[in-house]
Amino acid sequence: MPEIVPGRPEALKGSAAAAVLLMLFHEDEAAQILSRLEPEEVRQLGYAMYDVADVDPEEVNEALDHFVTKAKKRTTIGYGATRHIRGAMTKALGEERAETILARITPPTRSTQLEMLKWMDAKEIAALIEMEHPQIMAIVLAHLEAPVAADVLQLLPAEYQEEIVYRIATPGPVSNEALDDLEQLLLRSPVKKTGAASPRGGPLEAAAIMNNVRKDNEQRIMKAVAKRDKMIAQTIEEEMFVFDNLIDMDDKNLGTLMRTVDSAVLVVALKGVNDMLKAKIFSCMSARAAQAIADEIEERGPIRLAEVMDSQKLIIATARRMADAGTIMLGGKGNDFV
Repeated sequence: MPEIVPGRPEALKGSAAAAVLLMLFHEDEAAQILSRLEPEEVRQLGYAMYDVADVDPEEVNEALDHFVTKAKKRTTIGYGATRHIRGAMTKALGEERAETILARITPPTRSTQLEMLKWMDAKEIAALIEMEHPQIMAIVLAHLEAPVAADVLQLLPAEYQEEIVYRIATPGPVSNEALDDLEQLLLRSPVKKTGAASPRGGPLEAAAIMNNVRKDNEQRIMKAVAKRDKMIAQTIEEEMFVFDNLIDMDDKNLGTLMRTVDSAVLVVALKGVNDMLKAKIFSCMSARAAQAIADEIEERGPIRLAEVMDSQKLIIATARRMADAGTIMLGGKGNDFV
C-alpha cells in the first residue's frame, strides 16, 4: 500500500485516471479504445487528456500504481501531448471527424500577442487592420471570438469580406513576410507583445464567424465564396448548422423535420447526445413514437461514434434540403425577419 504523504495531491479518479491510462498507451492501442466508446465518452476523455497532460509522477503513482513503472519511463505524459491525442483521435475516427472533435476540445494556446486583441472593441480592431492585406485580416479574425470577428468583418471593406472568409476557411502556411507584417502591425497597436501567434482557422472558425453575421451579409459573402470554391462554401455551411443546433429550432419546425426522418437513423443519431436535446426532440413526437425510439436506443447498446456522426449528418442534410425548399426554418439568427 503506498505511503500517505501530507500535502500530496489526491489520486486522480474517473475520466482523469482513464485519460492518464490512454496517454500511456501507444496511439494504435488508444485508437482501438476510443473507437469503441460512446460519443460523449470520447469528448469527456478528450478534455481529460488535455487536463492531465502535465500530471505529476506522484499523481500517476496514486491513480494507477500498477502502471508506475511504465509511467516513470516517460519524462512527462505531457511530452508530445497534442501529437499523441491528435494521432489517436485520427486513427480512431478518421481525419475529418477527428478534426471536428479536436476543434471543440483543444484548449486555446496561451500567451499569444493576438489574444491581447480581446481587450479592444470591434471598431478599434477594424481600424487597425483595414489597410492590411486580406491574409493579415484573416489571421486576426481567426483569433477573435466569433461574435467580435463577425462585427469586425462587417466593418471591413465589402470587397475584402469574401476573401477574408475564404482565407479563414482554408488556412495554409503563412509566409514569413506576412508574419513580419503582422508583428509590425501589433507593435504599432496598443497591444503589448507577449509571445508568438499560434495557427488558427479552418471551416469551423469561418462557420462560427458567419453564424454571427447579419443574414443579408451572410448570403452575399457565402455566394461569393461558393463562386470561388464550391466545396469550401459547402464545408462552411455544413459547420454553420450542426446536430446540436436542432435544440434551437421551434417545436413546429423540429416536428416537421422529425416526421421525415427514418426511425432507424434517428435511433443511431440520438445515441450519446445530451438529455436536453433528446428531450427536445422527443417532445416534438407523439408519446408512443418517442417511447419506441427511447426503448430501441436502450436495446441497441454501444454504437460506433462514426455511425452516430454519419446518421446525424443525414438528418442535418435533410434539414438543409427542407430549409432550402422553404418547408422548415432552421432558426439560429433570431434577429432576422422577413
